[in-house]
Amino acid sequence: KDVALAATLRAAAPHQRERGRAGPGLVLRREDLRNNVREGREGNLIVFAVDASGSMAARKQMSAVKGAVLSLLTDAYQRRDKVGLVSFRGEGARILLPPTSSVELATSRLEELPTGGRTPLAAGLERAIEVLKRERLREKERRPLLVLLTDGRATVGPDPRGVAAELRRLGVASVVVDTEGGYMRLGMAGALAEAMGARCLRLEELQVNSLVELVKRRRVA
Repeated sequence: KDVALAATLRAAAPHQRERGRAGPGLVLRREDLRNNVREGREGNLIVFAVDASGSMAARKQMSAVKGAVLSLLTDAYQRRDKVGLVSFRGEGARILLPPTSSVELATSRLEELPTGGRTPLAAGLERAIEVLKRERLREKERRPLLVLLTDGRATVGPDPRGVAAELRRLGVASVVVDTEGGYMRLGMAGALAEAMGARCLRLEELQVNSLVELVKRRRVA
């Protein structure tokens, strides 16, 4: 269905005498046919969904995510990757950065990263799913990866595990970074990751620039 013309002609050319060709042109047979082979460089879509409802911890998280987004975009052109950012706080979720491969757009959009308020975790996941579905319609060959930063607690809105199950049904590769601190841990981020079918890592397991390294390991080369 997608014949590679030059490769097909090259395959047929050495056999023309034995096939009895007497005039111009080439005698082609089925075994000469060659198809175009795609190299799989359609790129990745990396969507960060970040809990921005806390205070100092949230500011640190958003700062780390901002640095990761800009770093990932520096090599996005050659890799054909796109990076987007969803933030959830207060009563809902916002797309702070629509999927893009532009460092300039990301820099201007991420200058101000608001934090504070309650935690509408389900709304954050719903908005991330909205982004992923829209991009799948536009570029269905692009490979999606969701990176969710949260402690797993939802202080407003429905139970996020229902939305997490929908994300799992979509077959989206995902990673949950558990930001829960302190000695007494509820493990809610781990339960959410299980519902998503995602790997769960604790924030303290990550080193400087490790968000970037985490994404580079998880995305498809």
